[in-house]
Amino acid sequence: MDTQHTATPHTYEALLIGGRAGVGKTTVAWEVSVLLREEEISHCLVEGDFMDHIHPAPAGDPHRSAITERNLAAVWANYAALGQHRLIYTNTVSVLEAAMVRRAMGGEVPARITGVLLTAGDSAAGSRLAGREIGSQLLPHIERGERMARRLEAEAPPGTVRVATDGRSVADIALEVRRVTGW
Repeated sequence: MDTQHTATPHTYEALLIGGRAGVGKTTVAWEVSVLLREEEISHCLVEGDFMDHIHPAPAGDPHRSAITERNLAAVWANYAALGQHRLIYTNTVSVLEAAMVRRAMGGEVPARITGVLLTAGDSAAGSRLAGREIGSQLLPHIERGERMARRLEAEAPPGTVRVATDGRSVADIALEVRRVTGW
């Protein structure tokens, strides 16, 4: 039972975890989920990379934002029908997409959306990616990650909480991210 954090059926909360490739978004989100499960706090987790993995991009949607929103809305509708009101959503640019997430979750209902931008230096992110990317995508991920780190730093909206990941354990990072939400 979710006794500590009760929301009315007409409210929802979202934790948006963003950051460059190799910063640890997915790993941290899973660890936040573990912390919440341990306390029986209801929530669901959506890995945003799977919401727009389509080739070629749909006609008229070159950045795949419309298909992302449609897919997230469909997944969220299923979770909401089961009584969920907390979403953990990971995607590189999720902190820039609060409006899209709000629309996908129903738009008109009261909401609290918290953006967390995980940060890492080039060396740390590159090392993590080298351990993960064993196919042809290591160099493209490193290059895109460096560009995205600059973009996210410049464009993250006010109120976005930055959490450094260099030299820290996943458990420590997850505790900090969870504290930001108040969940």
